[in-house]
Amino acid sequence: MLLYYLLAFVISMIPLIELRGAIPVVFGLVQNALGVEVLPAQYIVSIFAVCIVGNMLPVPFIYWFARKFLEWGAQWKWNWLRKFCNFFLEKGGKAGEKLQSKTGWGIFVALMLFVGIPLPGTGAWTGTLAASLLDMKFKDTIIAVILGVLIAGLIMMAGSFGVFSAIFAIAR
Repeated sequence: MLLYYLLAFVISMIPLIELRGAIPVVFGLVQNALGVEVLPAQYIVSIFAVCIVGNMLPVPFIYWFARKFLEWGAQWKWNWLRKFCNFFLEKGGKAGEKLQSKTGWGIFVALMLFVGIPLPGTGAWTGTLAASLLDMKFKDTIIAVILGVLIAGLIMMAGSFGVFSAIFAIAR
């Protein structure tokens, strides 16, 4: 079972896949390994927790170092890299100021919902990078991202267990 937990942890840390891919893959593998139709609750909760920890582990590093990388690149001697980094720093700074002045807490909710949509490219990595560029506070970023990851994880678990198929079958 340790191998499945390690697999869930590693897949959850991969950009674009994150816990959205880890949950169905690992749940399916564990169901197959145990030979059961429905996973026992202890496995569901433990795999879900491992996926969340794996997905959230890179978040502080992305927040702290993405902006520093862009600031470092903005001073580089290669013209194309300097332009690329300056573009993101300027656009992100202006957009962040504009959003903060107009929306206040709306940016927190928008980040949470963005991360909570279980589609590739809308996860914790992208959300944290955007929050870093928009100059959101670290605490607000972490809370919004973890809430979004929880939402995405619950949606993926529901999908993995066939909840949506059952709802559509009943609605017909």
